[in-house]
Amino acid sequence: MQTAPLRKVGDYVIRRCESADLPAVIEINMAALPEHYSDYFFESILKELPEAFIVAELNGKIIGYIMCKIEFGFSNFRKLGFVKKGHVVSVAVLEEHRGKGIGKALMLEGINGAMLRKSDEIYLEVRVSNDAAINMYQKLNFQIKSRLRSYYRDGEDAYLMALELN
Repeated sequence: MQTAPLRKVGDYVIRRCESADLPAVIEINMAALPEHYSDYFFESILKELPEAFIVAELNGKIIGYIMCKIEFGFSNFRKLGFVKKGHVVSVAVLEEHRGKGIGKALMLEGINGAMLRKSDEIYLEVRVSNDAAINMYQKLNFQIKSRLRSYYRDGEDAYLMALELN
């Protein structure tokens, strides 16, 4: 039985991920992103924070996902203080489905999931060359907080971007 849709974007359904969706999610990760994780990592994130592990599907086929986890650490906004923060670990949409608002819908539901766990902020890392993603995150009010030198395995830098949650 599939979970109820959280939202619809045209014919696309945005809903919480289920265990049965993980093979398709892993396939999208392999196809769309250079960074890959073990199957166990996907399973553990789904168990840890199912509220913020979201998939997008079209006609029953998974075409995108976002997975987040909760961490405790220093704030990206306040000088002092340990906070509870959501971390967007991975977000991807298959290339042929990009530019249709799916990434934004996934981000909004991921943020909602982190807020259900009373997070103070949410952050992510993004390649400095990924202008489309950076632009989308900025439209969602994420701010560039720092540049992480040689963050990715291929040596590219990342921006650490964060959003303060109310």
